[in-house]
Amino acid sequence: MNHVATAAPTPSALLTPRVLVPLALLGVYLIWGSTYYAIRVAVAEYPPFLMAAVRFLLAGALMYAVLRWRGVAAPTRHQWTNCFVSGSLLLGLGNGLVCYAEQTVASGIAAVAVASVGLFMAIFAGLYGQWPNRLEWLGLIAGFIGVVVLNVGGELRGSPLGAGALVIATIAWAFGSVWSKHQDMPHPAMSAAAQMLGGSVTLGLIALLRSEHLTVMPSLNATLALAYLMIAGSLLGFSAYIYLLHHARPALASSYAYVNPPVAVLVGVALGGESVRTLDIAGMVVILAGVVAITLAKNKR
Repeated sequence: MNHVATAAPTPSALLTPRVLVPLALLGVYLIWGSTYYAIRVAVAEYPPFLMAAVRFLLAGALMYAVLRWRGVAAPTRHQWTNCFVSGSLLLGLGNGLVCYAEQTVASGIAAVAVASVGLFMAIFAGLYGQWPNRLEWLGLIAGFIGVVVLNVGGELRGSPLGAGALVIATIAWAFGSVWSKHQDMPHPAMSAAAQMLGGSVTLGLIALLRSEHLTVMPSLNATLALAYLMIAGSLLGFSAYIYLLHHARPALASSYAYVNPPVAVLVGVALGGESVRTLDIAGMVVILAGVVAITLAKNKR
């Protein structure tokens, strides 16, 4: 009997969107869900915008240096400009204002605000002619309802300034995500590095205007939280998100917003001693149903 030899998959065959998109989704689902707790620990001792500026400056510089060492082309002047604008929206306003808000806003308000990213992204994508289909709308709405259920009865005691910061952060992140998809941007990995560097400049300027500085030496826990945000949240998580923006529909790329809250709840239980209520479990189930709907809609295209 003749046997037909089957060639083993090559490394390049494994580095396709079919493989990398699910991995990138898993990364932003789990990593960014855990960063809520890390941000809370870090901003307890680090000024919010200064902390975020240091985080993205170090992560962006390290990533940029490694990519250039490996021969990846540097962004053009026009691409640098686009990366600066996008990085300022996503990281300068988006992440920076979340860090600011987490000083005074309860985690429940933050989770609800983040969940609305998907809806804002759907609206902004529609302005470019890419409206979600029916199944994606169903998934987006289900995800938002799930996060609301997750926070029913929670301690929503956010300050007006903090709550307002979260709204602005959500809109800035959503618009920046959609806007960047229609601009001349460098290679996804280089785009992530350049946006982190651009965002760190904006964050640094905001910190300077606010006269932020360290008054005491932060504890080891706060510094470890900052290191985790830099390595896991920025180098891995943000890079995975930028890849999704280049290779997935906005509805699927933004589905992390619905998975992050239940992940944050579980991390809070494991590390912060928080409790899980029946409504928490119900909310997680609805959220996962919404993500499944968005994924199915993506697979049908």
